[in-house]
Amino acid sequence: MSTYTPISSQTLSSAAASVTFSGIPQTYTDLVLVCNYATSTNASLSIYIQFNSDTGSNYSSTDLWGNGSAASSGRTSSTTFIRIGGRGTGTSSSFSNITNTSIQNYSNTTTNKTILNRSGTADLATVATVGLWRSTAAITSFTITGEGGQTMNSGSTFTLYGIGAGSPKAFGGDEVTTDGTYWYHTFRSSGIFAPMTALTCDYLVVAGGGGGGPVYYAPSGQIGGAGGGAGGMRCTVTATGGGGSVESALSVSSGTNYTVTVGAGGSGGTGSTQTIPTSGSNSVFSTVTSSGGGFGGYTFNNTYTAAANGGSGGGGVYGAATGTGTTNQGYAGGTGSTAANAYGSGGGGGAGAVGGNGNSTNAGNGGAGVATSITGTSVTYAGGGGGASYITTGAGSGGTGGGGAGGYRNSVAGTSGTANTGGGGGGGGGVNPGTASNGGNGGSGIVIVRYAV
Repeated sequence: MSTYTPISSQTLSSAAASVTFSGIPQTYTDLVLVCNYATSTNASLSIYIQFNSDTGSNYSSTDLWGNGSAASSGRTSSTTFIRIGGRGTGTSSSFSNITNTSIQNYSNTTTNKTILNRSGTADLATVATVGLWRSTAAITSFTITGEGGQTMNSGSTFTLYGIGAGSPKAFGGDEVTTDGTYWYHTFRSSGIFAPMTALTCDYLVVAGGGGGGPVYYAPSGQIGGAGGGAGGMRCTVTATGGGGSVESALSVSSGTNYTVTVGAGGSGGTGSTQTIPTSGSNSVFSTVTSSGGGFGGYTFNNTYTAAANGGSGGGGVYGAATGTGTTNQGYAGGTGSTAANAYGSGGGGGAGAVGGNGNSTNAGNGGAGVATSITGTSVTYAGGGGGASYITTGAGSGGTGGGGAGGYRNSVAGTSGTANTGGGGGGGGGVNPGTASNGGNGGSGIVIVRYAV
């Protein structure tokens, strides 16, 4: 399992004399810089690295290189840079110069900084370099320049990774990261969580959001579809959905594979084919299940259909029921307007609030989601989809946390919920007689598992 965490990547869109990485987070033990570059001339294909804008004579290095038939070595001291990359001359446009540089103990403030570099080119040599920067300062930035004033060609890539302390205690997830206090396994797609030791885990489980309601041939063209409900949200950190109490951490056993299911968002309904919307799918981590968001209410040929219940309920259309939310996961959708001649539909419920009600002019906004800091950074999930209106300025906005906005007059479709947030899809906009509008799709869910390092 890789413990590399991408920090930043730069690809040159035009030739450049230098590349700088700044604001480097201090939460890792080591850094790894991977470069694939070409230079502007057929001179030496090396590049230089300098830390924290230090251009003083504070660098030294030892190099070994060979081409399969001969080997050489070199030593520099009290230079103004560390030289990394290939040796000799080569084709500037080949992009064959690949270098991997480990910057060790970069955040340490008591020792000088050491780098280990491995690089090679197809037409030159393989090189190994040990470099030293004589400074105890933590590395917060560095700059790469071409040797001898060369520029680096368009298309050159430079990617910086962080390496966390120790190793994870479980397998599984689309991304595995650490901040030195916790390991985080983020599932954006379904998989298996497999502990290598007994663990007590915090979790965030967000289900897929419901699809937005469509419209076909509404009376007088003055009604929009309703917003889809957000996926249910269950969490052991900061907050959970539906106003419920924060849940208890889950104990898992070594050698057991725990199923992780990331629920898909529901499909928005299609007005032209009179295809009904669908609710979002459940998300699951072991014994913890969050319910998919309910689809938004819709209308075909002057028939008004109720919204679906779910983790959060779908919004309602004129004269039809709203969807209800699931206890401790999400809230109900808003109601549709019953005013004559102009009908704004309800917004889908969110994990943090009821969807807004529609009125004679405006549709309801999607219910707000809930913010959680399970990864150490506050992120909001599970916002409801906005309801739609016939009035151009009357569409409901999506709830914070990935909810899609509702559509409006002239068959403007609802916006889909954001992927991996559980946001509900927006309702389809009001239509003229004989025309149709589509609801937005619900956003897929997400599962995040964390445990102490």
